[in-house]
Formats: sequence, structure tokens, C-alpha cells
Amino acid sequence: MQDFIFLLKAAFLGIVEGITEFLPISSTAHLLIVGDWIGFDAGQDKVYEIVIQLGSILAVMWVYRQQIAKICVGTIKRERTELLFVRNLLLAFLPAAVIGLLLIKYIKQLLDGQFIVYAITLVLGGLIMLWVESRPSMAKHSTQNEEALSHQTRKIEDISIAQALTVGFAQCLAMIPGTSRSGATIIAGMLAGIHRKTATEFSFFLAMPTMIAATVLSLYKYGAQLSQSNLLAIIIGFIFAFFSALVVVKALLSFVAKYSYRPFGWYRIIFGLLVAAWVFNLV
Repeated sequence: MQDFIFLLKAAFLGIVEGITEFLPISSTAHLLIVGDWIGFDAGQDKVYEIVIQLGSILAVMWVYRQQIAKICVGTIKRERTELLFVRNLLLAFLPAAVIGLLLIKYIKQLLDGQFIVYAITLVLGGLIMLWVESRPSMAKHSTQNEEALSHQTRKIEDISIAQALTVGFAQCLAMIPGTSRSGATIIAGMLAGIHRKTATEFSFFLAMPTMIAATVLSLYKYGAQLSQSNLLAIIIGFIFAFFSALVVVKALLSFVAKYSYRPFGWYRIIFGLLVAAWVFNLV
């Protein structure tokens, strides 16, 4: 019975990872905080987190499998549209790759595992999200005034070098616990003049090289911790993360085509305040 409950917790956290990975609400914060709340201990938490994150990555790659194949073929054939797409992706990936290698170790040592940091960044991120969505140009989107948004970049291949770098440097903020990689890149893209849906899709594509690189690096560092003792829990978490992320990615694209990110902003604020109250033993 105890083993069954342990596996249920592993499945539940897999769902939490899959749901939150591509939403602008910080998957890491939810994974660690919810894991602590339900008393989940995989015995090798870092490896568990890495492997189920890979499930989320593969889910978004599956959703975009046809477009990925088209980009690969077009790049080999040196077609302009695909080359611009890849250029923007590489430009946005570069800042996190360089700065991450230089600073991530020190940032983790300083801030990782401190739940009050997650509370602060969750609330701040939510406030920024509400501010961005309250700007006149965003408000006009809610009234379906597409003419007012005609100046915004609608295709990833049309993103400028400056816009791609803006998103790339914003992704570096995700090294701060609780910031949310997807939240930072999507909001930065919108501020840089990229249409909401396009910024969301660009964030998804940017997640692929970024998260795969982070996963490979983490497995290199922590792979020795892999063992058969909790292998079933890791497999279950991976599967549930994959399928829940599969649903979320499709749903989020449909959502942002019609609505704003305000609900996620409010959710971050409420969840952040709840975490703060928990840290200070108020709840």
C-alpha cells in the first residue's frame, strides 16, 4: 500500500510538471513546493525532476513534429524562411547557453531551495504580466481590434535580430527560481512587439534546444544517481508529464488566440502569497 501511494505521488507530480512546464507559472516552483507539500521523496529528486522534464520536452516536440521536419528539410535546402526561423532560434538560445554556463551554478547555490524566493518571484512575475496585458495595445486585442495589432510580428521567421535577442536575454531570468522560462520569454516577446500567439509558439520552439541542453548537462552531472530502486516512479512521472504537457500545449495555443495572460498573472500572485504564508507558518 505504501509503494502504491508513493507511485501515485510520482504520477501526480508528473501531471504537475506537464501542466506547468509551458504555462507562465514556473514548473520548478510547483514541482518542488507541491512535492514538499505531499511529502514526496524519490530518493534521487534531481534525477526524477530531470527525467520527467524530458517528458514535457518530447510532448511539445511531438505537437510540432511536422513543422520541425519542415524546418529541418528547409534548412538543408537553404530555403530563406526556414533559415530565418533557425537564425532567430539560435540567437534567442545563445544568451542562456553562455550566461547559464557561467552563472547557473552560483545562482543555484545562492537561491535554490529557498521557498521565499519562489514566493517573491511568483508575485513579481504576476504583477509584470498584469501590467503588460493592461497596456493599451494589449487591451485592444481583447476587443478583437486586429487593425490595432497589424504592426506586431506575426511569424517566427519575421522576428528581427533585436527581438530574438530580447527574448533570449529574458530567458536568462529563468535561472532565478520561480521566474518561469516560458513566462519570461513570452512576456519579453510581447514587449518587443511580437504578437501574443507568435511569442507563445516561439517560446515553445525555444524550449526545445534550451531544455534538451539543460537535460543533457544535468544527466551528465547527476546521471550516476540513476538506479533501479525508484525506476518505476521515474517512468510513471515521465509518462504522466508527457501526456499532460501534450494537452496543455494544444490548449494554451487555443487559449491565447482568444484571451490574454491575465488569469495566469492573477494565479501567480495568489499562489505566491499562499507560498509566502506557508513559509511564515500562517497557513
